[in-house]
Amino acid sequence: MSEAAGQPMFSDDGKLVIVFNGEIYNFKELKKELTDYPFRTQSDTEVILAAYRKWGNGCIRKFNGIFAFAIWDKEKKELFLARDHVGVKPLYYCFQNGKFIFSSEIKAILEHDIPRVLNREAFSHYLRVLYVPEPLTMFKNIFKFPPASFAVFSAYGEGNGELKITRYWQDGAGGTLKLSKTEIEEEIRKKIKNSVEKQLISDRPLGVYLSGGIDSSVILHNMAQLRKNIDTFSVGFSIPFDKEEEEKFNKDFNLARRTAKHYGTNHNEVLLKPDDVRGMLERAVWHMDEPISNPTAVSMMYLAGFAKQKADVVLGGDGGDELFGGYDRYRLDRMARFFMPAAKRFERFMFQKDDILNRVVNDFDRHATKKFFKKEFFSPKQNLMDVDRQSWLVDFSLMLTDKMTMASGLEERVPLLDKNLVEFSAQIPLKYKVNFSDTKIILKDAYRGRIPEFLFNQPKRGWFSPGAKWLRDPDFEKFAREVLSKDYYEGTRMLFNWQEVEEMLDKHISKEKYNLTILWATLTFQVWAKTYQIKI
Repeated sequence: MSEAAGQPMFSDDGKLVIVFNGEIYNFKELKKELTDYPFRTQSDTEVILAAYRKWGNGCIRKFNGIFAFAIWDKEKKELFLARDHVGVKPLYYCFQNGKFIFSSEIKAILEHDIPRVLNREAFSHYLRVLYVPEPLTMFKNIFKFPPASFAVFSAYGEGNGELKITRYWQDGAGGTLKLSKTEIEEEIRKKIKNSVEKQLISDRPLGVYLSGGIDSSVILHNMAQLRKNIDTFSVGFSIPFDKEEEEKFNKDFNLARRTAKHYGTNHNEVLLKPDDVRGMLERAVWHMDEPISNPTAVSMMYLAGFAKQKADVVLGGDGGDELFGGYDRYRLDRMARFFMPAAKRFERFMFQKDDILNRVVNDFDRHATKKFFKKEFFSPKQNLMDVDRQSWLVDFSLMLTDKMTMASGLEERVPLLDKNLVEFSAQIPLKYKVNFSDTKIILKDAYRGRIPEFLFNQPKRGWFSPGAKWLRDPDFEKFAREVLSKDYYEGTRMLFNWQEVEEMLDKHISKEKYNLTILWATLTFQVWAKTYQIKI
């Protein structure tokens, strides 16, 4: 990258200045429409500046990419903020005591003497769904900027001190394609190939995250048609003294190896050992900014650090399940819709249960999350997949992906979440995605006979980590007992019933009861609260 392409970047007349995180994949095409701008660099950052100067707020509808950016107009004293269509790149803001602060990381906002106070509503949501849904964060008075939105903040004059947020895009859910199943499959292949091709443009080393699943294999298949000498990366697990369990947790790892061999890639593998988990967890929680409870965060961070040794950019299969119906809960949701309202189905599949939370947490609003999701996301025709795309995908899955990769300075691109592909997939009839006995039907059929046959008819395992095993590892158990106690952090001493937590940990370790979910959620929260010195 040239020095001129650095940030903050000023427009040629010095009146506009931009800070930008992400990639605009169609910037070269847009540049051809902006011939009246005297470009000084080859960067997509400068294209955003030129587009804003020509089209104003309307520029945002021209972009295809993953982005969060801010443009300051020195003459108007006006700030323009925007976030990408799906919400791949994070953006936060705080408006307090006359100060408006924004950043792609909460920890940067905290540098401005913002009180580190727990948002109690967000805490209730976290306990229920294991993440904090937008617009809240776990910090009081700090908010997530919504995806597919832009905002204007005026420093003076009309609208002084107001942040006016406008949604600029909808994914098209609810529409129905007038195409045959064969035509839909053909269009899926065409759009995925086009998306992969666009996202391969990079002047830095580029590779692929490869699991044993359909999604990342489809990405690799399309990439292999476009270039040779591909680096693929996979993470597996070392489980000492238990080869049977090690084999169980490495089924996808071994499938990825077979897939890599099929395509002749330069395959790179790394094994995560229990000894590495404690340090990785504490580091992961710091990079999260707010707690997201998933043992796989450790694996993601470990893999990113490993991949960074050979690549600066990786393509991943994120979003395939939410677009094409990959989770088993979508199959069950189709059956349950005949006798259960949509919000109730979401609660049944996604919520942590009252009986567990009542035992462990001393004070939380048991109704807050039900009210929140019912108000924000549900209409009578809404299905679980639609809600997952709008909330779980953005604030749990993509947020974790971005934080864990960027912790190592690695950029992950997500071709399956190209805005054109999202719009198309949202209009595919549900019957082509899931039925009572199968999931991700249309994507599998689109690539049957193209990707290796051994990838089909595999049970859906997701990308999961042996968190339950880690808790039973003697060294990690010692760490867990230290964190899951009233003496770990004084600020959270009154939040939890520590006797119940200890009993749950004992029963989990003795294998009397599987308590991973609540234990990991509490563990993650505790590490976060102490790391950020949260006031309750």
